[in-house]
Amino acid sequence: MLRFNVYRDGELAKDIDLAGAYVFGQDSIPVRADLASAVGQVSCMKRVPGACGLVLLWPVGKTGKLLLPTTRLPERNKPYNLNVELARAQIMKIYQKREDWGLFDYQDAELLNKEFDSIRKGFVQSLGPTDQTKAAAIADKVLADAVNFSEKLAMFHAEILLARRKVSASISRVGFGCTVDLASTSDNYQACMRDNFEFIAVPIRWKQVEPKEHEQHFGPIDAWMNWAARNKKNIYAGPLLSFEQAHLPEWVYLWENDYDALRECIYEHIQRVVKRYSRFVRVWNVVSGIHAHNVFDLSFEQLMELTRTSCLLVKKLAPQSQVMIDLVMPWGEYYARNQRTIPPLLYADMAVQSGLKFDSFGLQIYMGAPTDGHYVRDLMQFSALLDEFVGQGKSLHVTCQVPSNITPDAWDAWGGKQAVAKAGAWHQAWSPAVQADWLNSFSRIGLSKPFVESICWRDLADYQGHYMPHGGLCKNDMEPKPILEKLKALRNFLFANKKASVSEAQK
Repeated sequence: MLRFNVYRDGELAKDIDLAGAYVFGQDSIPVRADLASAVGQVSCMKRVPGACGLVLLWPVGKTGKLLLPTTRLPERNKPYNLNVELARAQIMKIYQKREDWGLFDYQDAELLNKEFDSIRKGFVQSLGPTDQTKAAAIADKVLADAVNFSEKLAMFHAEILLARRKVSASISRVGFGCTVDLASTSDNYQACMRDNFEFIAVPIRWKQVEPKEHEQHFGPIDAWMNWAARNKKNIYAGPLLSFEQAHLPEWVYLWENDYDALRECIYEHIQRVVKRYSRFVRVWNVVSGIHAHNVFDLSFEQLMELTRTSCLLVKKLAPQSQVMIDLVMPWGEYYARNQRTIPPLLYADMAVQSGLKFDSFGLQIYMGAPTDGHYVRDLMQFSALLDEFVGQGKSLHVTCQVPSNITPDAWDAWGGKQAVAKAGAWHQAWSPAVQADWLNSFSRIGLSKPFVESICWRDLADYQGHYMPHGGLCKNDMEPKPILEKLKALRNFLFANKKASVSEAQK
């Protein structure tokens, strides 16, 4: 069992927030454990041997309230000082990424390296006092400084790579997109889609396409496919296969204990949709999140077989399109709760190592809801996550969304009035300005990676049926938020050379 003493404001903490907390083992893979808190202490009764670490939501001064990890630690009788261990983990992550990114002796990083040396010395001081309350107080300041520095370092590295990518041909492959609401067809809505994005993502949910067996409804999808073709917009479409409950028609559950029949239903659905829209779609989101949403309790081999056969079928029917495997909840917290699932990066590795016929990965990144995969994290964690795809040899398409407000949302499905606040905060409480700043920072980090091809925002407006509370680029009445202007400025910055080249060619 792992035990941590928790200190706050010079004494043992009276209340400890374990929302979103989990234990992880080797390779940062979550493991099963029972967590409990008492006055000033967290206990982790883990179900596996060996060193493990704890991840939990933690206030870090002006950088916000973030989901942060400790290092992996062996069991011992004496409790660890949680404040010190959180600081230790952040310092180690900075060391690791500074080496990975080659910034130890990078000439322009001299001031950053001096700043980090000062933070590191502060951490060493936290190891000295025998009074653990004093040690925790020093560690709290070190942690706040270290998290702030790690984001600064991630942005510094991103700007270096982004500048290189801007002058290379690879920037021409980059695009921004947004997922359409099939029911929204107003002129303002479509004009906003047309003017601000290189592509649109058309959701194809089996439950909406075939609510009753052998009864298909393609009208709204047809309308958006034709609109995109008229307006010369690239189309990303899918998911064709997802086991999220909101995506599955009820009649499919009749076959939950008959894998062969279920597989045949899936095959027919994918074949029908791809044949109908193959001439429109550039990127097919073929398989989305079945590593996390295993509602039929399928075996590992069955999940991988469905992935393989689905990708092979789409590649056969639409050879000119990209075939994409979409990953959700990329830190894999769900695996600690359900061992019939697959950790996301393990699933990605297996897809590549097994020689599956696909071209790219999708990655869904959402923050602002108190549920697995949606708690707030810092920018360094996102940059490190994207680096995990360097060796996969596949392009990456990222879908993201964060809220613009913490007030009650009329259509909030995440847990009531305090849902957004319960998920943490990035720098400060979510607001339109914070949302815009996050997209700008995250996009620069994401697009600095040479294998990232696109960034797609989940919802255009705060209409009924949106995914994240207050997560749209516009309000419900289509009034733009600051994030939309920030997106326009970012696109102008990235594509200035491209637009100039087009203008010269037209002359």
